[in-house]
Amino acid sequence: MTQVSVVVPIFNEFENVDLMYQQLVMAMKNQNRPYEILFIDDGSTDGTRECLQEIAEVDHRVKLVILSRNYGQTAAMMAGIDHARGDLIVTIDGDLQNDPDDIPMMLDTLEKGYDLVHGWRKNRQEKFLSRRLPSLIANWIISKATRFPIHDLGCTLKAMRSNIAKQLELYGEMHRFIPILANQLGARCVEVETRHRARAFGQSKYGIDRTSRVILDLITVKFLTDFRSSPMKMLGKVGIYSGFLASVSMFVAGVLKMFFSVALLSNPLVTLAILATAISVQMLGLGLIAEMCTRIYFSSEVNQTYQVSARVNFDSQEAENPPVKFPRIAA
Repeated sequence: MTQVSVVVPIFNEFENVDLMYQQLVMAMKNQNRPYEILFIDDGSTDGTRECLQEIAEVDHRVKLVILSRNYGQTAAMMAGIDHARGDLIVTIDGDLQNDPDDIPMMLDTLEKGYDLVHGWRKNRQEKFLSRRLPSLIANWIISKATRFPIHDLGCTLKAMRSNIAKQLELYGEMHRFIPILANQLGARCVEVETRHRARAFGQSKYGIDRTSRVILDLITVKFLTDFRSSPMKMLGKVGIYSGFLASVSMFVAGVLKMFFSVALLSNPLVTLAILATAISVQMLGLGLIAEMCTRIYFSSEVNQTYQVSARVNFDSQEAENPPVKFPRIAA
């Protein structure tokens, strides 16, 4: 029977932990599927860890992974996916803004032949100017840049098949790009409307300062989706164009010298030709280096972006043998 692993990254959510656990159990108890709940404590300092340990002592379906410090939501989510043993994996925020009652609907949608179902918080219960408007703009830009139609990349609530989830490489702020990365792996993705609730307890861990990080990660994702397996296609193209520009500039400078007696030393086209030649050589060289790095990357082991200090409710074999990722496949 298909098992479900519910992954919940948690950081300083003391007021929400017990309610989150109760609502997850209520959402999953009527499902005809065995399940486990993995809470990933991302270095909490407000008593969240102790509360999670008490829950894990009572309910052995709850597994607790305690990270050695605060690594951020992406690393915490990756830790949860790595430790998940279910055939289907659900990720959800621990702040109760995602509604656990949406999980059965997403699992049912997943069983219709999809590999990943991602939520769309169509009616977000947050401030418009500081949260919703920047999100709308960012999602539009990302959708256009990656050519992947999506309304809400920021929604943590997702359901996916384990064989896809364990191939994902998440670091930085990459957790929000999971649908795009999964699509690059060949996953069949679908977006569904989900409910969104106003935060009742605690404080948001995100601010407007995350925008720059998301933009930088977007550039990374764009590069990975289009040129991951062959970076020379991008860098080499820039080098060829620069070389062509250098050739044209020198040709025009030569014509001006021969027919109009324009001195080469004072001709800006000569400077442009030298600059374009230097860029061409650099880009072609970087392309070759990037190709070698790519070959090394695909033949090497993937390192974890987090360190675990303790595990709760994992059997001895699981504790002694860290989770093994699925083999990566080149894009």
